[in-house]
Amino acid sequence: MHDALQNIDLIIYDLDGTLVDSAPDLALAVDEMLTAMNLSPVGLDRVRDWVGNGSRRLVERALQHVGAFGPQGPDSMQLDDALALFMQFYEQHMALHTRCYPGVIECLKAQRERGIYQALVTNKPSRFIDALLKAMGLEGFFSHTLGADALAQKKPDPAPLLHVAGLLDIAPERVLMIGDSRSDIEAARAAGCRCLAVTYGYNHGTPIAALGPDHLLDSLEELV
Repeated sequence: MHDALQNIDLIIYDLDGTLVDSAPDLALAVDEMLTAMNLSPVGLDRVRDWVGNGSRRLVERALQHVGAFGPQGPDSMQLDDALALFMQFYEQHMALHTRCYPGVIECLKAQRERGIYQALVTNKPSRFIDALLKAMGLEGFFSHTLGADALAQKKPDPAPLLHVAGLLDIAPERVLMIGDSRSDIEAARAAGCRCLAVTYGYNHGTPIAALGPDHLLDSLEELV
């Protein structure tokens, strides 16, 4: 068994960039939103660097990039309208190009066989989680799933991690957070959990190793 799993009773996974490569469908929805607003599309490469802080922040970054906001900064009403468009388009094709990363299903099966609890904490809106998990063949592995709007706080705040650990009556030091971004590592550290980062995924163009996670893997298959 990998050292990262020693004395661990619960693994909390991030979703986008950790279990699934969802950037292609997120980028498609962003570009459809911009086109509907008579703005220029931005493409997949840029969206990959913007994913990870929730849908509202993704939409805000896209609008800022194309110069949709005036000198006074973001207009909340414009941002709300754009977010509604994005959510509508994303819901229509959230699993069109999204795929599980190699080794993900094998990892989830292995931890289930070991009797380790598994949960999902993501900054994706809750309304998308069940449908996406089902489309990816990931349903049934997690005792709890928490979306960005489940609590008042989201990652990098530690509250979602502590909430899930509390539901299972598991001490934070026996929890492993697995993610791909600064938000995941900061949430784990603030919660008193251990953290494992994957080298792929979305971390806004910064190598995840620079953040010094407890463990670093190129594939979750290494946990099988």
